[in-house]
Amino acid sequence: MTTGILSGMTPAETAALTRRVTLLSVATAVVLVTLKLVVWLVSGSVAVMASMADSALDLVASLVTFFAVRYAVAPPDREHRFGHGKAEAFASLLQAGLVFASAALIGREAVQRLIAPEPIAREGWAIAVMVVSIVLTLGLVRAQTQVLRKTASVAVSGDRAHYFSDLASNVIALIGIASTAALGMAGLDAAAGLAIAALLVWGAVGVFREASAQLMDRELPDEARRRIVEVVRQDPRLTHVHQLRTRASGPFVHIQMHVDLDPELSLEAAHEVIDQAERRIVAAFPSADVIIHADPRGRAETHSEPFSDEDQV
Repeated sequence: MTTGILSGMTPAETAALTRRVTLLSVATAVVLVTLKLVVWLVSGSVAVMASMADSALDLVASLVTFFAVRYAVAPPDREHRFGHGKAEAFASLLQAGLVFASAALIGREAVQRLIAPEPIAREGWAIAVMVVSIVLTLGLVRAQTQVLRKTASVAVSGDRAHYFSDLASNVIALIGIASTAALGMAGLDAAAGLAIAALLVWGAVGVFREASAQLMDRELPDEARRRIVEVVRQDPRLTHVHQLRTRASGPFVHIQMHVDLDPELSLEAAHEVIDQAERRIVAAFPSADVIIHADPRGRAETHSEPFSDEDQV
């Protein structure tokens, strides 16, 4: 996510990219669900059913992401003074919950088929739909990866995690179906379903951790924090940057800090120095909301716990 934060893109540019890629995600999910539903009905493959269930939940998650990224860029209002950026993180949490549910259902069905294996009909159709799914999903994941190199969208990141799992599940399903067709062992198809369930759980944990970090206002990466300090210190009149606090909120970042200034400066001169520093930060981080508090050099009051910052920069 560091790359997206340091990309220097404006909120409008970020919004345009995330809107396009989420629309592509929804369209891909619709195609995959339709194909897999048809083939599952004619083949009875557990692996195809598992992959179809995954794609169906991906469709729901993609729709949530589709609307979340649009809501997240809405301007602040009277009830949300810091904007609506965390809608993306809430969307990611929902995605994680859907993936966990999908894994549970797939795992139960796979265990039942392991106990009572059933043959797969029309394996060729099942294999064909898995190949198509792999190609389409790979294209979508590539597009999402390109967007994430330019943005820090946690919602798109969560959606991509879904489709990484979907890509892996398609490959495993293909292996299970092909092995069953070649070796005549129906249990291999169910075993592939269990492997898919395990992959889904792993992916959901990653999505949950990333969304939780944003909801808990985790600091920006060290690289971004160092860049902020470098930008502030371009003016030698600003020294001893401390109490630096940062957080991400969807496509936006919030930055606040204390800096030392010459106590002999007039209020107007001090205001101009701070204002210039804020403009430099916004130039480097176009989606940033910046607050800088000036302390008289050598006379700053000790900040009380729990918000004192021993790690001053």
